[in-house]
Formats: sequence, C-alpha cells, structure tokens
Amino acid sequence: MSALTRKMSKVPKISLKPSRFQVWLLLLATIIVLGVIGAVQVMSHGLVVTNLTDLVPWGLWITLDLSSIALSAGAFLLCAAVYLLGLKRLQPVARTATFIGLIGYSMAVLCLTLDIGRPDRFWHALVYWNPHSVLWEVTMCVTLYFTVLLLETAPIIGQAEWVQRRLPRLSRLLSKVHHIAPILAVVGLGLSMLHQSSLGATYGVLKARPFWYRPDLSVLFMFSAMAAGPALTALASMISARLTHKAHVNDDLLDLLSNFIGWVLVGYLYFRFWDAFSMTYTYAPGRTEGLSLVTQGPLSFNFWVGEILLGAVIPIVILLKQSLRSNHLLRMLALALVVGGLVAYRWDTNLAGQLVLLTYLPQEITARYTDYFPSLIELITGAGIVAYGLLAFTLGVKFLNVVDHRKSAAEEDKAEVQQSVAATP
Repeated sequence: MSALTRKMSKVPKISLKPSRFQVWLLLLATIIVLGVIGAVQVMSHGLVVTNLTDLVPWGLWITLDLSSIALSAGAFLLCAAVYLLGLKRLQPVARTATFIGLIGYSMAVLCLTLDIGRPDRFWHALVYWNPHSVLWEVTMCVTLYFTVLLLETAPIIGQAEWVQRRLPRLSRLLSKVHHIAPILAVVGLGLSMLHQSSLGATYGVLKARPFWYRPDLSVLFMFSAMAAGPALTALASMISARLTHKAHVNDDLLDLLSNFIGWVLVGYLYFRFWDAFSMTYTYAPGRTEGLSLVTQGPLSFNFWVGEILLGAVIPIVILLKQSLRSNHLLRMLALALVVGGLVAYRWDTNLAGQLVLLTYLPQEITARYTDYFPSLIELITGAGIVAYGLLAFTLGVKFLNVVDHRKSAAEEDKAEVQQSVAATP
C-alpha cells in the first residue's frame, strides 16, 4: 500500500445520513414554521380565521393554555418540597420540573397572545388594575410567577459547561441566584397556588354559564394540576434517559414521586366524583344539560374513557402497586395517561360550559345548544406551540443537563465554591 493510500485511509468518513436527533429537530422546526405562518394569519386577519364565536369564545388555545399551566405545577410542588419541607434528595428532580415549568408558562403566554385578539394591549392588566376580577388576579400571578421561574432557572443556565467555559462571569452571576432559592420557593408556592386555583375560579364565578358556576372548580383544578405536573416531570425524565446519554435519572426518586402522584389521583378522583354526582340532585337549567353533554353526549367518551378510566383509575392501580410501578414501561404508560387525563379534563370543562346556552324567554328558560371544532389555523398554531415546548426541552436536555439526578444541592454549592476559588487571582 502506497503512502498516499495509507494517508487517505486515515481520513475520517463523513456521513451524509442525518442522525435521529437531527431528524427530530427538523421535524419540530417544520411544525414551528407552519405554526408561525398560522400565527401571522391570525395577527393580520384577526380571530375571523378561527372557529371561535361570541357563543364559544374559548376554544383549543385556552385548553392548551390551561393544560400547559397545569402541567407546569411540578415546579412549585417540588421546589416547595425541597426548600420548605427539607426533602433535599428531590432537588435534582426539582431542577427538571423548574425548567419544564418555565417552558409551560411560555407556551401559555404564546396561546394567550393568539387568543386575546389585541396582544398589543397585554400590558393593560399590569397598569390598569381591576382587583375585583379573578382573571386580573390570574394575569398578575402568571406574570409574577413567570419571573420567579426565570430566576429559578438562572442557576441551571449558569452551571452549563458551555456557559462556564465561554462566559465565566455570567456563569458565576447566574449561579449566585441559588442562594435565594428558598425565598423563591416561598414566593413561587404562593403565586402558583393562587393562580392554579383561580383558573378554576375564573370559570366558577361565571353565573351566566350554569355548568361552570360552582365553587369546587378551584379545588379540582388544583388537585388535577398537583397530579399531572409531577407526572409530566417524571415522564419526561424517563423518556430522556432512554433516548440520550445526556440524561441521568435516579429511579428511586422517580418511584417515590410516582407513588405520590398515585395518592393525589385518589383525592382528585374522589372530588371529581362528588362534583359530578352533586349536579344530579335537582334539575338546574343549563347545568343539567351540561352534565348530560359530559356524561352522555358528545363529550361522554372523553369523560368516561379519557378522564376517568385512562386518566385516573388505571394510573392509580399502576402507581400505587409496587410490583406494577417497578415496571418502567408500565410506569411510563401510567404517567402518560395522567398527563392525557389532565388535558381531557380541561377540554371537557372548557367546552361543556359553552356548548349549552340559556334563552331567557318570558316565563320560560330554555336550553339551546351550539357546537365547536377548531379550525385548521387553530390546529396548526396549537401544534406549533407544542412543538416549541418539545424543542425547548430537547435542547435543555442536551445543552443544559436539565435531567441529571446525580446532582444534589450540596454538590452544586461545592461546585460554586470551587468555581469562585478558581476565579480568584
């Protein structure tokens, strides 16, 4: 073999075949681009391009908004467990939940930007206060809690290897936010609990919609979020560990978290049963028809199968029985069903109160019905927002190590001290 041949054989071969990671990124980027195109149509033509009407003003976007906020509840729950209850062993999982929470709230902001019709006036709620409005309280809490999430995520960004290497000063500055984590946990717990429950109260105070007009919606929204938020965190962690070597999970922590989710689901199912059963005591115009839509009408399959059977009963059995929960595939299935059940509950609640209308005639109250199905623009933009969330989490796993259960709070403090010592001349 000649010297030239030997030298050419040592040249590394360049593969033109894209990796699975690149294909995944390309798929998400394509969906996001389509979503942006749809968003431009909404911004330029208004809500007329949607199937939203004066009768059904809250559709797919609001359901996605409610779901993304509820699925972000793992952030406040786990941060409170770590910094208020002293369960330091859960700190690595809390990092993942915090990052997911930040993504979820940013998705909610994108949904509201499309839905409110005049996004250029988003700042009005911050300047023109209306403390008598539950929706105003939700707006303020979401805005403030989103700021808290940004601060809680700052150490995650500061501890990334590429940030420490290229921007050491910024890395040290962001890492110092870790010292005020207990304060952020207290503030975040209050703000998140306020608006998680107030989202239900926003529906519950609308007397003109009898199916919504009941006080227990606040409790149900809170309980469902407490189950589905940690479920998404555990599910995302397990899937990431199976797909990339960048993710490292502690199965004991996820097992403990899954058991907790199972017990929360028991409480949620109890309240959900009494919420529905209490509406059968007497006939109430609008409320009775709304319950029929959910339990016997077009939403019945979604309710009985999506919410109750798949979203609660089956996950309870799997997550509370150790022999079933120890099977990783069954546990992932149960966690995915909990997440799907949360979305189904938000969809059913949102639509059932709008599809039944009351016509107030002289000496007669008559129930009338309408219908709703998302337009293509709503579906495309909704898919684009979901793709954005998946892309943000994917990049977080790869470049920010957001799923790394090997780290503890003590190790992070030690790393910060070492980093400060290394920067001292």
